[in-house]
Amino acid sequence: MSHSLPIAPISKNTLNQGACLVSSTCPYCGVGCGVDISVEYLEASLSKLPIARLSAISGTKEHPANFGRLCVKGSKLLETNGTVGRMEEPKIAGKSVSWPVAIAKVADTFSDIIAKHGPQAVAFYVSGQLLTEDYYVANKLMKGYIGSANIDTNSRLCMSSAVTAYKRAFGADAVPCCYEDLELTDLLVLVGSNAAWTHPVLYQRIERAKKQNPALKVVIIDPRITASSQLADLHLAIKPGSDVALFNGLLAYLAANKGLDQAYISNFTEGFESALALSEPWTPSQVARECDISPTKLRQFYQLFMQQDKVVTAYSMGVNQSTSGVDKANAIINCHLATGKLGREGCGPFSLTGQPNAMGGREVGGLANMLACHMDLENPQHTQLVQDYWQSPKIARSAGLKAVDLFDKIHDGSIKAVWIMATNPVVSMPNRDKIIAALKKCELVVVSDCVANNDTLELADVCLPATGWSEKNGTVTNSERRISRQRGVLPPFAESKHDWQIICDVAKAMGFTQGFAYQSAYEIFSEYVGLSAEQNNGSRALDLTALRQLSVQQYEQLRPIQWPVTAAKPAGTARLFTDGHFYTKSGKAQFIALELKKPQQQTSENFPFVLNSGRIRDQWHTMTRTGNSSELTAHISEPKLALHPADAAHLDLEQHDLVKLSAGHTTEKSQVVLRVNLDGKQRRGELFAPIHWSGVNASHSAIAALYTDANDELSGQPELKHAAVCMTKVKFVCQGQLFIKHPLQATVLRACFDYFVATPLTQGQLINFASNQSATQIKQLLQAYLPRYDEWMAAQVDQQENIYALSDGKFSLALFISSAPHAEMDENWISQLFAQEALNEDSINALLSGQAAENFNTGSLVCSCFKVGENTIKQAIVAGCQTVDALGEKLKCGTNCGSCKAELSQLLKQHQSLPSHTHISNKRIDNKGLSVVQLD
Repeated sequence: MSHSLPIAPISKNTLNQGACLVSSTCPYCGVGCGVDISVEYLEASLSKLPIARLSAISGTKEHPANFGRLCVKGSKLLETNGTVGRMEEPKIAGKSVSWPVAIAKVADTFSDIIAKHGPQAVAFYVSGQLLTEDYYVANKLMKGYIGSANIDTNSRLCMSSAVTAYKRAFGADAVPCCYEDLELTDLLVLVGSNAAWTHPVLYQRIERAKKQNPALKVVIIDPRITASSQLADLHLAIKPGSDVALFNGLLAYLAANKGLDQAYISNFTEGFESALALSEPWTPSQVARECDISPTKLRQFYQLFMQQDKVVTAYSMGVNQSTSGVDKANAIINCHLATGKLGREGCGPFSLTGQPNAMGGREVGGLANMLACHMDLENPQHTQLVQDYWQSPKIARSAGLKAVDLFDKIHDGSIKAVWIMATNPVVSMPNRDKIIAALKKCELVVVSDCVANNDTLELADVCLPATGWSEKNGTVTNSERRISRQRGVLPPFAESKHDWQIICDVAKAMGFTQGFAYQSAYEIFSEYVGLSAEQNNGSRALDLTALRQLSVQQYEQLRPIQWPVTAAKPAGTARLFTDGHFYTKSGKAQFIALELKKPQQQTSENFPFVLNSGRIRDQWHTMTRTGNSSELTAHISEPKLALHPADAAHLDLEQHDLVKLSAGHTTEKSQVVLRVNLDGKQRRGELFAPIHWSGVNASHSAIAALYTDANDELSGQPELKHAAVCMTKVKFVCQGQLFIKHPLQATVLRACFDYFVATPLTQGQLINFASNQSATQIKQLLQAYLPRYDEWMAAQVDQQENIYALSDGKFSLALFISSAPHAEMDENWISQLFAQEALNEDSINALLSGQAAENFNTGSLVCSCFKVGENTIKQAIVAGCQTVDALGEKLKCGTNCGSCKAELSQLLKQHQSLPSHTHISNKRIDNKGLSVVQLD
């Protein structure tokens, strides 16, 4: 599928000759990479007005997060920034309306509900995709003017356990480390993080640091052997949910082996004795049994942690997404406090944020249990300070509803109106059936987004078009507390508006004429900075006092900077707690006494498997942007269920079989069907599935349906890493692949197939499918839905039927159907054929035989940047390339974003022993028995 680049008029007085470079920030993960956008200024062919368009993108060399490097998603930002699939205008009940009508509908309905039922009857559900300025205004409207704290965010799903743990230990949501610490440490412990795929640029920094300093040790703690494991000196594949036992055991080991920093404990902490008392029963042998790992490996880890002077423990969703996520994080923090490995170079417990502005949302109170600028809802002094600063008519004085509870209250009718901003909770929240039912019951569902179609928008009463990346203008904060500018270089697409503008328009229409008269993001940022400084004087970690006098020009030119930014540190602060002072009442850090709690969703005889979930390398969240890029979908075009071969054999499952997954609460409506991927790197009894697919592009792949509402009682973060499920083989009459030049909507695909996953191609669309109808019936259905396809040719080869069709005399469709899992056809080959005017005889024979030309048999994509396939890499290995660097020199793979390096290493291990004469191909079908027929 091709996408046009956004082209928009600009005024003559801003016109530069030729092109310019604008620095901005990537809109994906929490690394917060700087990107340079090349903007070309052209002459429009008809109007002769100057126009601007984005022509290239690269990493910002001086940005301290990435120093010019980008992962594959960042490097493909222009491919995912097109106008196809954007929401163009406001809609009510599916019909286009003007902005004033849409704003009035939202404002009047919210006001009426508040008047009848009180402020607790309305809610906002916002997103780490918002800019800090958007977040600030939404929080101000809900907490300071409506007077309810019912504003929560999808950051609840990824970082809220880390937030709560930091507040328990340090008295503030304050990440103590910086990215440089990952390179300066002696020991890096990665817990519940596949950084090679989820935070690739950070992983590359670690990889380079290890290459430059071979003494640097890396320990991976994760039930799965992942791409990140390639870097590990030691991998502890612990049983899911056993993290507290592991780190309680470490604390006890440190105490028993003179590994404590008694001076640090005495001078800067409290609560050590009670924490140690609960840890002491966790002997190494007891920990090894509970975690189901080798006692030898366990002791190696404990000794490394004790012996190394500098230790960073970096953790992510594998820790946070748990019913005991807060305790897991505090167990890690306890060990750093006990050894004084905190507040200095190369040391500290480091939470790696998931979204680009999850941290910024935390700064301005985007969570239901927080007030703006890290102030507390339960603190009367804080609530009064904020209300006075805002000069607002009221202020929320108690915590609102966290995400799971919020949707519960929508479901039971207590919340009657919800405004969802820049997120897709029908796909990302657990218990999908309940989320859908809740939104169907709700009196008013408002969704503001930059896309026109996702699972949540299907349930919206009012749809509001918001600006997207390259149009939005404001700030974001990354995992190391670094504020960066995300700059708007193009005007809003169609009728879209910035989120802060939409919120302000609604606020004013609700009668709140004071407090929402902003004319720019700069004005909002200035107000936010002022609030962070108000009556602070060092009492709160979040302090931007030194930015208080920024002019408009200085804001526009603001360079990345880490908070706190104070008079004493006007250039920002790399590390916190260097002086041993914390933000607790006593000024000392708090040890937390912890007991092991089992995951709430326990396996049973009926549901014997643990389902883990996570991201894949080239996709982001629910694929509303990255899913539009054929280059990003080519790496993994169909969601697959990873399971151990021994588990598969026990259930008589083979590679590529389709299986149905069920949990105790699921119904046929929320059925999940995935294709099997045998993976010896999985633990027995445990499964892994990716999170990204939804009803927009797949029939049965929304895996959040399998997770219950189980969540951490302190943070409210759902347990999205541990579902108890059962698995049964699904038998279909036939399976296959449909390549079509003119993409089909999901409604058509549902009518034609029982199971499907749709993927964009450079030219057209690929549908992997399965059906309980015969091949003949499928062909008849397609012919009925595709009347323009006027010539159909078919050939039977062994058990596979291969079909192609023309539309207006041009090749437009290829269909491959078999009774068993099929050999995947090369999508680049089909795309190239779609781009041609006509098929030659060789191409026709190849299509009908189901065999691509030899030069297209490159195998599954490994390197997205340079489109290098598995078979090409294998051939290079057997020809003599024996290292990742050698493969890069020959094929370029791994030399750009580096995200594929782990897979290159795995291929090297698998194929270095092959003799040099080995020929590698993915062909599975020969031409025997080829019989061609023309279909009516």
